[in-house]
Amino acid sequence: MQGSFFKMIWILLFAVALSPGFSAAGCKSDSSICIGLVTDVGVIDDKSFNQSAWEGVQRAASELDATVKYIETRDAKDYESNINLFAQNDYNVIVTVGFALGEATISAAKKYPEIKFIGVDQFQVKPMPNVAGLVFHEDQAGFQAGALAAMLTRSNIIAAVLATDMVPPVAAFKRGYEAGARYIKPDIKIISTFHPGGLDIAFTDPEWGASTAGQAISQGADVVFAAGGLTGNGGLVEAATHKDRYCIGVDTDQWQTVPAARPCLVSCALKQITPSVFSLIKRAYEKQFPSGNYYGGIALSSFHDFDGKIPKRFKQKLAEIKEGLRKGNICIK
Repeated sequence: MQGSFFKMIWILLFAVALSPGFSAAGCKSDSSICIGLVTDVGVIDDKSFNQSAWEGVQRAASELDATVKYIETRDAKDYESNINLFAQNDYNVIVTVGFALGEATISAAKKYPEIKFIGVDQFQVKPMPNVAGLVFHEDQAGFQAGALAAMLTRSNIIAAVLATDMVPPVAAFKRGYEAGARYIKPDIKIISTFHPGGLDIAFTDPEWGASTAGQAISQGADVVFAAGGLTGNGGLVEAATHKDRYCIGVDTDQWQTVPAARPCLVSCALKQITPSVFSLIKRAYEKQFPSGNYYGGIALSSFHDFDGKIPKRFKQKLAEIKEGLRKGNICIK
């Protein structure tokens, strides 16, 4: 009796702290599949990474008649507890978003082998039957963004505003961006800056992103690449306040999600998170769930209002680079 009482209190305490996206009710019996999503520290509508993953889950709600809920993690120490809330309420698939949740995801997968786990940006070193790591070639996406930046710059100075280098995908974006820029212009100057904070703040600090972009622009940078959730968004919006500057976003097409950046937003280095998350959910639904690492697509987004300003020769060069990366003829060091 005492054990049941404390279990009830534990559930209630966590339910109070959860986002509106989750209620303590279990998976509905009339649902085809129940899917829970746990964010890293940050909000679901971050106009970038979390939002893209959630949109993939929402697509499952409409196309697979799935029950879907989310939890916004407020403190890193709650990763395991938040995952457990879905697991203990009979959810079939749990999506955990971000590199930092990797350890907690593996721990939960061992504890709940009947549940399928999708770890976004979580590279799997030792594959488990019920875990798919959704990963991307960020270095290739960054390479294309860097090549575009080098073609667009007039000052021969470009910048990158980045979240922490403790997250491998962010480091890969930087490596690719710099390599792509130097592929076009070997003597180009690149001002790349990582956020100095930890995982708890590096992706949620738009003020730092804005000030860092502003500093780079004051040093002559006329193209700003921003990779880092809300932090990166701050860099994009700051660049948009300066005349004759370009900016390049990441993850999703931020023309749609960060309209304040449109005056400078020439393109985005896409990680096709939404369709990739949905694809893995559908494979779980069809009993064909893969294990190990599942590579999602990457691309440059549309140029939108800048399309008519991008010379044909630039577009042709970008197409050549994309093909060279795909075939392995271009190596990123």
